Amino acid sequence: MQAIPLLKDAIAQTYSKQGAEVVARNHAAVDTALNSVIKVDIPPEWATAEDAPAAEDSAADTPLSEAQQPAARAAAAKLGLSQFVDTVMRPVLQLQGDTLPVSAFKPGNWLPPGTTSVERRTVATNIPHWDPAHCSECNICSFVCPHAAIRPVVATAGELAADDVPVGFETKSLRGLKSGGADAEYTYRVQVSPQDCTGCSLCVSACPEGSLTMAPLAEELTQQAANWKFTRALPDRGSLFNRNTVRGSQFQPPLLEFSGACEGCGETAYVKLLTQLFGERMIIANACGCSSVWGGWSPNNPYTVNSEGRGPAWATSLLEDNAQFALGIHFALKQRRMAYASAVRGLLQQQEGYGSSRLRSALEEWLKVMDNGLLCHQAVQQLQPLLEAECSASYAPMALKHLWEGVDLLEKPSIWIVGGDGWAYDIGFAGLDHVAATGEDVNILVLDTESYSNTGGQKSKSTPVGAVVSLAARGKQTSKKDLAMMMMDAYGQDVYVASVCLEADYKQVVKAFAEAEAHKGVSIIVAYAPCAMHGISKGMGCSAVEARAAVDVGYWPLWRWNPPVKPADQLGPQQQNSEVTEAMAATAVTVKPHVPHGKLTLDSKKPKGQLEEYLQGQVRFSALTRQDPAVSAELHQHMQTDIIARLDKLRRIAGDGAS
Repeated sequence: MQAIPLLKDAIAQTYSKQGAEVVARNHAAVDTALNSVIKVDIPPEWATAEDAPAAEDSAADTPLSEAQQPAARAAAAKLGLSQFVDTVMRPVLQLQGDTLPVSAFKPGNWLPPGTTSVERRTVATNIPHWDPAHCSECNICSFVCPHAAIRPVVATAGELAADDVPVGFETKSLRGLKSGGADAEYTYRVQVSPQDCTGCSLCVSACPEGSLTMAPLAEELTQQAANWKFTRALPDRGSLFNRNTVRGSQFQPPLLEFSGACEGCGETAYVKLLTQLFGERMIIANACGCSSVWGGWSPNNPYTVNSEGRGPAWATSLLEDNAQFALGIHFALKQRRMAYASAVRGLLQQQEGYGSSRLRSALEEWLKVMDNGLLCHQAVQQLQPLLEAECSASYAPMALKHLWEGVDLLEKPSIWIVGGDGWAYDIGFAGLDHVAATGEDVNILVLDTESYSNTGGQKSKSTPVGAVVSLAARGKQTSKKDLAMMMMDAYGQDVYVASVCLEADYKQVVKAFAEAEAHKGVSIIVAYAPCAMHGISKGMGCSAVEARAAVDVGYWPLWRWNPPVKPADQLGPQQQNSEVTEAMAATAVTVKPHVPHGKLTLDSKKPKGQLEEYLQGQVRFSALTRQDPAVSAELHQHMQTDIIARLDKLRRIAGDGAS
């Protein structure tokens, strides 16, 4: 028993910065453990027992068979997922990776999509339970879920009448369906994957109607596992909804699922939403950091494919060169698509024998919209089947076959450069600045946790004044670098800039993503990402509450800067095309008017509440208050002064319409 005082002393030294309550709870845990020790008698025959041989099963017998919709499973099989699970993933997860030969791996560190759907970690002790009686079908639970483990489900009456519907599979009438028949045709359910949920309870705290409660996994596992398996076999009905809305986006399949991020992670929901908006044509260049770890840790790949076998292409680079790495990808694709378009024009100049009139008309339409993501996708839906059919004929000319060989270039790619604040504010800032100055059509998403979260929470230039982090034990003495404002000041004539907080304003982040992707130039979105390193006293399940408080007190303002739109005489021929403009209007794509000086939209309201109350809810700020109240008060006043100055500048720009 002499070890107990030493153990408690070590607890006090380790957790004193977290506050007296945390220390007391850990001391109580030690006392409870001592009083709960039970003797377990080990049978003597165990000393000579031998392990039973492991069952020889294949990926076909694992959750892979129920992990995706039938069409998506076929696509995954084509991409080699089953073979990868058997030959690489399973041995590595069994700590047998050193036994694998080099020949087991594909060159280039390639991983098939969707491997996390096989892992099924089952780490939660409690998971959300859905009450249909109180649900408003807002889909906010799915919107905020960091791991895509809870989702809305749409089923028809006929599907619910099938023999394989689990007993107890509750649904309610689906509201607000714009197409596909009367609302009564479809039913709605919120479904959790009990083996993939981490139990963070973020969905419960975010639910505006109280229709979710946490329940013990042991009570829910059997029923919800059967429900989940059934829902995964239902067809994708995302096309029935407007994906550029909070609710509609969540009916789209998330192409980032079951990542290895911390429970309650504030980063993954942003990238998951990106995949729901643009995932089938996304290319992601990911800087080193948390997002490169949960985004691609061997042997797992959380990025997956939709029912058509399409999904994001993902690669990671170093902190110092990720922006340049992405720019190289963009230039390569840009040059290839320009050459492809030249080949299409050459074919269309031929009068006879080079495609049917329908195909030639579809190619002409594609040329008009090839640089508009939405319209290009619609054109490709018409063009690709025609091109495939005519190229399969034995008499097809080589010019047509050449176009089919480059069919991957038809879609307009959505390039996203993703990384944390350690990359964007610090080590990779020169590259980010270089990309911003190019004016190229790429998008940058900065996942701002305000420290080097992946390596232990060290100070970055994004770290706010007064925060106690590694390398700033007495609180950071200088102000946070305002990256978004810097980009607007330096490149406001060309670059789209937004400051967003997903958990504080759902609609604003959807607007910002849609506007950024539609902008023909560089876009930069700086996204506030609550992190376990912040030490949120209420736990990460309440990070949405803290995020809203950050916006309410003015700590994190929400705004969007749309750069000036050039008049028609300054636009290129393709941008001036009246047919394209009419098509955009017909498909509800915003056609921006001429804005001489640009426009800043301040989405957050006038500050309310007390900054100090918000700061004391996080250990990174409250620790200094306990250590040195006078220094803490001085630095917090410094922060308040910064907040007032920043909001004054934003209001002035919003009023003037010029940066």
